[in-house]
Amino acid sequence: MMYNVIRKMKSLCPISDETIRELESCLVPHRFPKRHLLIKENIYTRYAYFIEKGITRSYWLADGKEITTSFAWEGSIVFSMDELYYNKPSEEFVETLEETEAYAIAHSDLNRLFETNLELCNWGRIIHQNEYRRLHRSHKERLTLPAKERYEEFRKQFPEVCKRVNLGYIASYLGITISTLSRLRADK
Repeated sequence: MMYNVIRKMKSLCPISDETIRELESCLVPHRFPKRHLLIKENIYTRYAYFIEKGITRSYWLADGKEITTSFAWEGSIVFSMDELYYNKPSEEFVETLEETEAYAIAHSDLNRLFETNLELCNWGRIIHQNEYRRLHRSHKERLTLPAKERYEEFRKQFPEVCKRVNLGYIASYLGITISTLSRLRADK
């Protein structure tokens, strides 16, 4: 049952039971082990994933180094924007950080639902505007705040991530070293 996904969707905007049934008819349940790559750079996945249980991180490789760009957990959807919107292979990876229960939906089905179902189209708009705001805020914080304040803002925005994710991934997301993050955490 998609309890966490449906709860999160309905917290963002009105979604009818009929729309939920239409969405569910396109989904395939999966269980993935920890450290499984849902999406890989330069590979067409052709699927998006609704996260029912577990947590993921998205990252890029830059000069062989992993740079964490975002986290997703229960109720979220993860996908490659390059693939879904531009029909290009992904420029990033999405990795499970815990055993994860997810529902896969083909990009073709998701795009069709966005085009034909106003409730899902509106939900998609809201998740994208929220993600844009998060990216904009993160960019601003990286450019204007010292490391300690960046970490404090991260803790406020993502308390669940702080409890469940390796410090190295958080440091990477914040653009600081793990030793700096450890020192900031010890100063608390």
